[in-house]
Order: sequence, then C-alpha cells, then structure tokens
Amino acid sequence: MNVQVGNKSQQYIDLEDKHGAHNYHPLPVVLERGDGVFVWDVEGKKYYDFLSAYSAVNQGHCHPTIVNAMTEQAKTLTLTSRAFHNDKLGVYEKYVTDYFKFDKVLPMNTGAEAVETAIKIARKWAYEKKGVQEHDAQIIVCENNFHGRTTTVISFSNDENARKNFGPYTPGFIKIAYDDTDALEKALQQDNIAGFLVEPIQGEAGVYTPSDDFMMRAKELCAQYNALFIADEIQTGIARTGALLAVCGKCSCEGHCERQETYSRPDILILGKALSGGAYPVSAVLADDEVMNVIQPGQHGSTFGGNPIAGAVAMAALDVVKDEKLAQNARELGNYFRSRINEYIETTDTVTLVRGRGLLNAIVVNDSEESDTAWNICLRLRDHGLLAKPTHGNIIRFAPPLVMTKEQLDDCIEIIIKTLKEFE
Repeated sequence: MNVQVGNKSQQYIDLEDKHGAHNYHPLPVVLERGDGVFVWDVEGKKYYDFLSAYSAVNQGHCHPTIVNAMTEQAKTLTLTSRAFHNDKLGVYEKYVTDYFKFDKVLPMNTGAEAVETAIKIARKWAYEKKGVQEHDAQIIVCENNFHGRTTTVISFSNDENARKNFGPYTPGFIKIAYDDTDALEKALQQDNIAGFLVEPIQGEAGVYTPSDDFMMRAKELCAQYNALFIADEIQTGIARTGALLAVCGKCSCEGHCERQETYSRPDILILGKALSGGAYPVSAVLADDEVMNVIQPGQHGSTFGGNPIAGAVAMAALDVVKDEKLAQNARELGNYFRSRINEYIETTDTVTLVRGRGLLNAIVVNDSEESDTAWNICLRLRDHGLLAKPTHGNIIRFAPPLVMTKEQLDDCIEIIIKTLKEFE
C-alpha cells in the first residue's frame, strides 16, 4: 500500500532512520502531543490512540494528576540512588503493598527488569526455601510468551526474530502450551521447579485469552506442588482487563475486591507500564515475606529503582485508577466493544474473530500470518484518525486509554468498521 506522510513527519522519520538503531518498525505517524484518548501529529492531525503505548497509558495521555505529581516532585528531589533513604520510597512502598495486598515490593524501572527480578527471586526461593539443588532450578513458561527482550527472556521465547544470533541462551526454563493445565501439572511434578511464569492474557501473541478457570487452576496446581505462581501483569494489570489484575478473571468488581486474594492471587506479581500512567518508567515486583525475604543487601538493585519521582508518579497513577473507576469503565466498554464488533463480523468475511477482556482486545483478519493485510488496515485506520498496530500479519490489537467514554468509543467503532469494509 502506498504510504503517505506530511513533509514535516517525513523529516522526523528520516532522522530516526539515519541516527537511530532499526530495532522497531513504527507505523508512519509522528506524534508531538497527547491529551486523554487523543494524540496529535506534527502536522496537527488529531487521532484516537487505540494502543495506549502498549497499555502504559491506561489513565490517558498527560493526566493532570499524574503530571502534577511528577513535576512537583521533580522540583525538590529526583534521585538519591539506594545508597541513602529518601522521603518518598517508604511511603510509596506502603502504598503499593497495601493497594495490591502484598507484604513487600522490590521497585524497578522497566517491565523487562521486573521480569528478570522475578526470575532471580524465584530461583533463590527455590534454593533456600524449597531445597532445590543450586543451579538446578527450572521455571515453567508458556509457548508464544512475551516477557521482554533481554538475553534471559529471549532464551525462552518462541519469537525467532528476537532470538536468532543472540545466543548462547540462558538455561533453566521449560516451555509448555498456554492454557493447558494437564501440561502444567506434568511439568510441576518435577522436584526442581521454582515456579510458573505466565501472562494472564498473551498480549503480543494476539491477545490470546485463556479459559476462564486457567489462572485459578494454575494457582491451585502451583500451591499443590510447592512452586511459585508468577503473574506477569505488566500489560494486563492496572485495570486494563476490567479488574485491577487480570488474574482476577472475569470479576464483577471495580478492581478492588477480596477475590483478588482468594481466586488466583499470585505468589509473585510483576507490574509495569500503567503503574506510572506512561509518565515515567516504573515497574515493581510484589511478594509476601516468605518469598521476598530471600533477597538481601547487594543481591539485586537498580540506581533508579524506587527513586522519588517514580514513587510520587506511581501513587498518583494508582489513585487515578481507583478514583475514576477505570476498571469498571474498561469492563463495561470492553463488553460493548466486542458486542458491536461481533455484530459486524456476522455480516462479513473480512474478520473472523474478536477476542479479549476489558479494553484489551484484538480482531483476527481473514488472511494468513505472513500477509500484510493487518498492517495495511492499520495504515487506513490512521488515515481515518485512529492509531492501532498489528501483533501479527493478521491480528490487530485494540487497547484505548481506559478514560475513554462510550460516545468516543462509538466514534472509534464507526471508524474501525468503515475501514474494515474498505478491505471486503
């Protein structure tokens, strides 16, 4: 498809192409401003954001509560490292552990860092608490997972593009099929299993949503075989799926409920992205004392992890989620979105399926994964004022900010359907 961008946009794209590593393939649009559910490009064209920076901007672009918290803290103290205490870290740690109901938090910056942190904690727990012989611990992961692109994480990835020529790979992982409790139980029967690392919904795999009871059964099996249930909620957490955490399943609460503890509460919870509302890199690993206390001084850390700005921003971002009932809004609008798209699917052969939970959804286009159809559809969506991105050649992910209204969503649905009809 012929891709057209304005002259100013092309100048910025050319700068990136010449001076930046070619490690991404962005949609050809150059953004300079955001507010709520909208973004504007350098030519001044307005778009609905239907990706939310891969669910980092759940609270909407430049939410004033979050921005104010960041700017006010930046005026007083930005960074001390962990060589000294600061007056924000303990306050934030109490806030976030109370919020998610865990004993302790280990603060980090990026999602991939948080996953690496959880892996280290799980292995150390296995050696010191479970009695696994050192260097023998195995962590169960799922096929088609996405937990980042660090050396350790790509070692258990199925994405050959992310893996090829980056070896040798880190051992210590067992891959099983996603949403397969029989395979999970078989793997857990080995006596050297530290834990099971899993996404409650596989986002990069195409918003692949498991059976309603998969998270609950996984938690039960991990408890039965004395292995840690490790939930990667970097993309699915913080109200995105209609509950505070996706491991809550199809919960009918507004995101803060007892079911979080009794249904499938993870032993290790990994958070990132919307933990800061997209304003600042903030991630966190939460666990109870029996697990977290295996980490002692000097064994893990980060110069920026737990810095004062991060603490202030994260508390403000989580306040917004609770105060504005974003989990409830995501649940209601998500049900409505899938209903409307399903009505369209009944009339066409262009799209075969819509799936997801809350406002994390995807459509499956009636074409092969090797095709460029989904990419071309996203280019036309851009032309019509809506930004989305494929996850595969035939899958498009739809994840708008959770502050979206029903009227705005109706407008977006009309854009999506109008665009899809151009490909019939």
